[in-house]
Amino acid sequence: MGNSLSQWPVIANSLLAQFEPAAKNGENGIWLLIGVVVLVGMALVFVAVFANYFGLWIQAKLTGASIGFLDLIGMSLRKVNSRTIVRTQIMAMQAGLDDPEITSSALEAHYLAQGHVQQVVRAVIAARKAKTISLTFREAAAIDLAGRDVLEAVTTSVYPKVIDCPPRGSVKPSLDAVAKDGIQLKVRARVTVRANLQQLIGGATEETIIARVGEGIVSAIGSAENHAAVLENPDVISKAVLAKRLDSQTAFEIVSIDIADIDVGANIGARLMADQAEADTQVARAKAEGKRAAAAAEEKEMDAKVQDSRAKLVLAQAAVPEAMSEAFRTGKLHILDYYKLQNVSADTEMRKSIAGSGSSTGKSGG
Repeated sequence: MGNSLSQWPVIANSLLAQFEPAAKNGENGIWLLIGVVVLVGMALVFVAVFANYFGLWIQAKLTGASIGFLDLIGMSLRKVNSRTIVRTQIMAMQAGLDDPEITSSALEAHYLAQGHVQQVVRAVIAARKAKTISLTFREAAAIDLAGRDVLEAVTTSVYPKVIDCPPRGSVKPSLDAVAKDGIQLKVRARVTVRANLQQLIGGATEETIIARVGEGIVSAIGSAENHAAVLENPDVISKAVLAKRLDSQTAFEIVSIDIADIDVGANIGARLMADQAEADTQVARAKAEGKRAAAAAEEKEMDAKVQDSRAKLVLAQAAVPEAMSEAFRTGKLHILDYYKLQNVSADTEMRKSIAGSGSSTGKSGG
């Protein structure tokens, strides 16, 4: 093929040399020369196109791929990598895929949609070889366009994947939960999952699986009567978590949940009780201090009332001499009446003093 291409310039020059005398004779010779040049150019273009696509066309024909010569030219015009499409179609034919959806047009459409054509077909082949996975080209293309690695999903479906819970590198190295007896348990689990291809589009990712499993482990430990029962039978946690169907609406199917490690932590119950007792003590002290402050305030209030009463008494006593002088001026009170009043008052004071000294003597004698 290369020798024939290199000989075309020699052939063209010889043709031009033969028609050169005719071109000198007039206008007919010029048109004849132009026609020869156009024919030679078209022949060169045909040979170049044929040489560019002949290898791919032969490969497609020999493998039974239904890709014609014009289809290859159309792929180049549509900015499609014809070599990728042909090789992918050949790979599907050699793998024995009888899916009528795997056509050159479908492969071109997926390529133009920025999809990974070869990876999608490899995923369909891997699913078909596994014989337990149902995956069509349409489903694989949709998964690929959704941004998921469809080949990795098929691989995960064949070979289950192990997810650490909590994941490696997380802030907390373990899941902490407290049993009913107040003892804290620190748990690390491993979740074995298989990809669920039917729910891969729109299904929750690994983060949701990890969160749900962590929630289930904490709930299972929290419902245990004591931590010793959990330590004796860690599979109780696994069974309780698996029974909740945590893989619902996710892109994975949980195969198993295994407790990798479980350690005893602090006595959270005792710590909470101590904190509650301290809080109750603080509340009692605050209430007692409030009562003491109220009593002190009431005492001060009573002292103020006593002082007020004394002040009123002093004012009342101060008004007595004025009233007596007014009574003397108006003649309502005479001097003899005043002396009688003084005698009665003195007699009353004497009786009080005698009564007071008598009661004191009786107490001391007793």
